[in-house]
Amino acid sequence: MSDPSPSDPSTPAQRLAQLRAAVPTLQLRTDAEDLAWYGVDWTRRWTPAPLAVALPGDVDEVQAVMRWAHANRVAVVPSGGRTGLSGGAVAANGELVLSLQRMNKVLAFDPVDRLLTVQPGIVLEAVHAAAREHGLAYPVDFAARGSCSIGGNIATNAGGIRVLRYGNTREWIAGLKLVTGTGELLDLGRGLVKNSSGYDLRHLAIASEGTLGVIVEATLKLTDPPPDTQVMLLALPSFEVLMQVFTTLRERLQLEAFEFFTDRALHHVVAHGAQPPFDAVHPYYVIAEFASGSEAQEVQVLSAFEYCTEQGWVEDGVISQGGAQAAQLWRLREGITESIAACVPYKNDVSVRISAMPAFLAETQALLAREYPHFEVVWFGHIGDGNLHINVLKPADMDNAAFVADCERVTTLLASTLQTHGGSISAEHGIGLVKKKYLASTRSPAEIAAMRGIKTVFDPAGILNPGKLFDA
Repeated sequence: MSDPSPSDPSTPAQRLAQLRAAVPTLQLRTDAEDLAWYGVDWTRRWTPAPLAVALPGDVDEVQAVMRWAHANRVAVVPSGGRTGLSGGAVAANGELVLSLQRMNKVLAFDPVDRLLTVQPGIVLEAVHAAAREHGLAYPVDFAARGSCSIGGNIATNAGGIRVLRYGNTREWIAGLKLVTGTGELLDLGRGLVKNSSGYDLRHLAIASEGTLGVIVEATLKLTDPPPDTQVMLLALPSFEVLMQVFTTLRERLQLEAFEFFTDRALHHVVAHGAQPPFDAVHPYYVIAEFASGSEAQEVQVLSAFEYCTEQGWVEDGVISQGGAQAAQLWRLREGITESIAACVPYKNDVSVRISAMPAFLAETQALLAREYPHFEVVWFGHIGDGNLHINVLKPADMDNAAFVADCERVTTLLASTLQTHGGSISAEHGIGLVKKKYLASTRSPAEIAAMRGIKTVFDPAGILNPGKLFDA
């Protein structure tokens, strides 16, 4: 999309000169180091080759860049913290990277409506801190909080560890400002609780992966701080008892989070510096966070733990006795992604309805054991919302291209299994480049055709993140 057309003989250098002339105040980076850094996300599977990196400082500059890109048919890749795992922020074909990292401020707080308005480049951890300053909370949370940006969270409808209690990012977006592929600024939602005046275009922008527009401002809903909580780590003898433990804890406790991981996941986190929680090694682990503080709640916690133990569903367990111990237990789950990064994992991020989870788990476990006997597979996920992360680790002596090809062969089988159970090939990472070929397992031809039509309205020249989600 960014290559010159026959009628446009301009070189990349000439194009950048035209961009500088069109937006004189725009910061542009063209050093090889910057191009390599801004041109990829955490997938690291594509060689970055952007035209340049544009770092606008305000909405006017974003609009000016998009008007220039539309007029000159230059592809644009919106960029946040680039912590994505789907290739959604990759610029490998001469695209202009539009980084929002300079637009990272809190703009306003409304104490009556409990709304926080921010720029898209602000990191999630800073949003949490800003909410706390006003005695409130922004409840979306996950391990990449210190580096992911709120714009990227919105573009992928990020979920994380507290979806069970609070839902995905979508539930917490009261308003958005979006710059379309033609440079037009749309003010969507405007913080209204009720608004039945036609289509809610705000929800189209959420999870659109930068293919419909550039998010330049977000108004976030805040809520009361979470209750005092404790964390419980449980050791399980088998995969099959996960849902029984979940059902029991959900019925008896006020759950804030319910996560699971395998012995192999724990092995890597401990090797990365975490403390082993038990003397013995167990096949599966559950970490649950729940409201606590009252004597009645303490009784309920012990009762639920004892019941699960009596049923043979739990072999060992520990309950946090303070914030430091709770953080230590959470590290066993949140440290998994970092601990396996050096192993070049091939990631599958899938979801099914919670009611379909037992049958899907059994089929998937059998599929992976049959098709991946020669690979180490690390499982973890958000069982409470039907989301599984399946990480296949590359053998050190295997060629990366051969490894990816073998993994994609099995992902095709996995996509078919998901289709049978009405699931999704992407629960929270997005489609991007990685899962594009599997979109049809989740969406019907009619839905995909409708999505293409919507993109044409927002981005008639097809310059916004081309090749992501689906090909033009």
